[in-house]
Amino acid sequence: MQKFDKLTGVAAPMNMINVDTDMIIPKNFLKTIKRSGLGKNLFDEMRFDREGNEKPDFVLNKPAYREAKIIVAGDNFGCGSSREHAPWALLDFGIRCVISTSFADIFYNNCFKNGILPIKVTKEQLDDLMDDAERGANATLSIDLESQTIQGPDGGKVKFEVDEFRKYLLLNGLDDIGLTLQKVDKVDSFEERQNASQPWLTVVAKV
Repeated sequence: MQKFDKLTGVAAPMNMINVDTDMIIPKNFLKTIKRSGLGKNLFDEMRFDREGNEKPDFVLNKPAYREAKIIVAGDNFGCGSSREHAPWALLDFGIRCVISTSFADIFYNNCFKNGILPIKVTKEQLDDLMDDAERGANATLSIDLESQTIQGPDGGKVKFEVDEFRKYLLLNGLDDIGLTLQKVDKVDSFEERQNASQPWLTVVAKV
């Protein structure tokens, strides 16, 4: 998993509440189990019409936000079904951070497991960040996970909270598998001891 320490990029304003996972990645794109390739279908029903043409009014289709790395969104982002394809699609598009006042729990957890930083802020802070994001090409935010700050285009800073363990995982680029592999020496030692003391278990396992 890619590490997350500092991020500077254009922030796209998505001033909508209850953006659910079916809006993020519609159900007809869930057949794949690959994490790559879903970015082109991110927000598909909002980005494209039935003929596949871009809707010019959708924020990510506007020239200033096509390379956005951050989304500033309304309350309850990522609600709906628990599909992990939602953070996969965001990440594949290039989104590394989503800022909102609240997130659905499963989506929030899935973001951390896929290298995306979901940041919770107050309503007042969100309003200010939404104003910053609406500046178009000048809508650049800088996020520092180590210091837990968001810096706006005018230099103003917002402090945010994040669980220390989740922060550690992102800073070190560790998902569940990566975290387990940090203990590989202990796992190997345990297996060697078990094989020596209980060799019949190895035989049963092979059968």
